Amino acid sequence: MTSRSCSRSGCDERAVATLTYVYHESTAVIGPLATRAEPHGYDLCRRHSMNLSAPKGWEVIRLAEDFTDPEPTDDDLLALADAVREVGLNYGVEEERQQQSTRSSMVEVARRGHLTVLADPDA
Repeated sequence: MTSRSCSRSGCDERAVATLTYVYHESTAVIGPLATRAEPHGYDLCRRHSMNLSAPKGWEVIRLAEDFTDPEPTDDDLLALADAVREVGLNYGVEEERQQQSTRSSMVEVARRGHLTVLADPDA
């Protein structure tokens, strides 16, 4: 899971809330951090989400008062584990293939799926 930072200029704090505007209702809505960055949403840190004020005539709706840092979900952890496992399973496979091909007198001509075409060394 990638950590997103606050959208306010000069602030490098971790984002914990998302600000969206409903222009036709003159409303600013601060809710939990969106699952992904949205083009019309602004990620805010805890300090900026708590201190936000709206222009005169606008209303601020806070969907939550206590914004906490989002915890990694099981899906994120499983995806990370799968990626690590895949890299671990393929580690050294290419080197092993190269070593095997140099040891063999047969020359690999083509490969498709699990099939390999070898040149006849006596021909």
